[in-house]
Order: sequence, then structure tokens, then C-alpha cells
Amino acid sequence: MYAIVDIAGQQFKVENEQRLFVHRLNEEPGKSVEFDKVLLVEDDGKISIGNPTVEGIKISAKIISHLKGDKVLVFKKKNRKGYQKLNGHRQMLTEIEIESIGGSKTAKPKKAKAAKTPEPKAEVEVETKKETKVKAKAKSKKEE
Repeated sequence: MYAIVDIAGQQFKVENEQRLFVHRLNEEPGKSVEFDKVLLVEDDGKISIGNPTVEGIKISAKIISHLKGDKVLVFKKKNRKGYQKLNGHRQMLTEIEIESIGGSKTAKPKKAKAAKTPEPKAEVEVETKKETKVKAKAKSKKEE
């Protein structure tokens, strides 16, 4: 069983007892968190796709630790100008472990609201410029 879930603005494919690194979460290590933005769930070959999310399914995870990622160097240079700039940063991450994927046994996507069909309005006859010109010519010929 796996699921595609939106965690802190990024989509991850998660399975039970999987560990992964996500953008820093505000909870403390050791606490459990739940993610309800589940976009897709696969269970024994049955795939449920959300519209936009799957109802009744939640992903529960345990926060293992907060840490910094590897250093990322950003180097800028302009050729023949003598301009060089070196910047770097370390991304703040949270390590989580997926405890369970579940909720209700039957995962169903959200139903789209039925579109209301508007009642037909009274028809209004509109004359085009061409029809108006033709009528005007016909009147002028009758007068002659």
C-alpha cells in the first residue's frame, strides 16, 4: 500500500514504516502529525485518485528529528568582468517516519458538485444590421 501525499507544499510517495526528509515542520521531535492532503492511494491494486484529495484517508507520521541538509553552494560569475560571487546555504529539514496510511476502509474521491442547468429564458429577437438595412430598402421602394 502506498499513497501520494502533499507535505509542506511538496508531493511525496509514502509507504508504511518509511523514513523521509521534508521541509521543517513546527512540531517537536517525538510527536505525531497527520497529513490529510492525500492525492492518491493504492491498496492491493485498487487505485483511488482524489478530486483534488481523497476523503477519509489520513497519513500519520512520527517526527524523528530536526536537522540541516547538505551545504548547497551557489556560484555566480560574469565572464571577462572580474565578477565572482559565492553564496551557500543549508536547508532546514525534518526527518519523519510514516506510521500508518489509513482512515476509512473504502477510499473514495470527493464528488464534484452537480452543475445546475439554468432554466431557458424567454427568447428575444434581435435584428442584425444587414436585416435592418434590407427592411429600410424595402420600405423606401414601397414609398416610391
